[in-house]
Amino acid sequence: MHNQHREKLFSLFDDNQNGVVFIQGAEIMYRYDTDYEFPFRQESNFWYLTGVNEAECSLVLDLKKEEYHLFVPERDAQYAVWHGYVKTKEQYQEEYQPDHLHYRNDILKVLNELKPETVYCIDDEQAEFVEDLNRGFNVETEALVDALTYCRVLKTEWELDQLREACRVNDLAYLEVMRSIKPGMYEYEMKAIFNKVQIENGLMQDAYNGIFASGVNASILHYVVNNSKIKDGDLFLMDSGFECNGYASDYTRTFPANGKYTDIQKGIYNSVLAGMDKVLDSIKPGVKMEDLHLLAARTMMEGLKDMGVVKGNVDDMMEENIFALFFPHGLGHFLGLDTHDVGGYPKGVDRIERPGIKFLRARRELLPGMVVTIEPGIYFVPAVLEPAIADPEKNQFLNTEKVESLLGFGGVRIEDDIIVTEDGMENMTNVPKEVGEIEDLMKG
Repeated sequence: MHNQHREKLFSLFDDNQNGVVFIQGAEIMYRYDTDYEFPFRQESNFWYLTGVNEAECSLVLDLKKEEYHLFVPERDAQYAVWHGYVKTKEQYQEEYQPDHLHYRNDILKVLNELKPETVYCIDDEQAEFVEDLNRGFNVETEALVDALTYCRVLKTEWELDQLREACRVNDLAYLEVMRSIKPGMYEYEMKAIFNKVQIENGLMQDAYNGIFASGVNASILHYVVNNSKIKDGDLFLMDSGFECNGYASDYTRTFPANGKYTDIQKGIYNSVLAGMDKVLDSIKPGVKMEDLHLLAARTMMEGLKDMGVVKGNVDDMMEENIFALFFPHGLGHFLGLDTHDVGGYPKGVDRIERPGIKFLRARRELLPGMVVTIEPGIYFVPAVLEPAIADPEKNQFLNTEKVESLLGFGGVRIEDDIIVTEDGMENMTNVPKEVGEIEDLMKG
């Protein structure tokens, strides 16, 4: 399957040009100056092209012959003592099927044999490595990044299957946490339950630092402390996922710790859900992410107005960016080998300098084969809302008493993982999000 990725990349370069692609894989990383090893995870572009999730490897792609050279480390007996089995070259060859296999110290020899006019690298650091091998090489760092981004944005069917499997296991983990949570438990216990299900199903690498936030902690967008005691009456916001062969799942559910939403919790939750539903119904090729963001924002503001949290004309609220006081992040992002995957901003497309939407991680028209998250949310962040209450221009849209009563509420976010298809979308997330379904699940 990774040969398809290489073929896609080859097709983007001119035929018969005398150039090569050079990429170094990831090294083992250590904590400061100790021998504590961080869990190894391959650099995403290298993994995309090779399928090799091992340290200290490199690749060269011969663009003229469309051939793949893999460079692997030459291990000794001492390595085996500390780290286990040492692969032979024959085993590397059988597992990864390169056109040519070399030990890593042969990089310069191979490049000299290929005599490339241009060596395409992914960053300045790797370009400097090539130049240090031989100052005669002409290196280039822009074209390869653009080409790989184009390739990775449009997923192959094999990639989609990895994402579907990551989501299948993520579903199981979410359901187990939702069935298990009780007031008096700690946030980290929920993380332990979640991780246990992932590992039991063979997924060993988390896709990002998971968020397991109760009560007011749910208003912190990247809360990762996960050490508070969960109180009766808290909402619990969980945003976490693991990888399958490097491909990430990433979704969020917000549910009551005691299994029953209060009226105010239900109102805010349903405002977010309405925004989510409107967006999901609108996803199809050609739709712009920024338009979906504003659709979600408008729908949620209508919900807050119905609850009496905000007041006035919704068109005016949108014009004055009042939505950003409650929805300060972007609607979603690309998903793949990285949780915040490449390709969100094509060349020449800039961020929209507007509150809230300027943090949108993807601004482009959707195409079949793209994978995105959709994650609207409403949050009550004192650091944002207290200055707004004191600002006459913003305060005219706020029901001050109601907003102040909710400053300790926390937040609600709902997030699904979506494949854009030829005629709409496929939702890979299968965890209840209707209030009644969640409450029924949590009843056991």
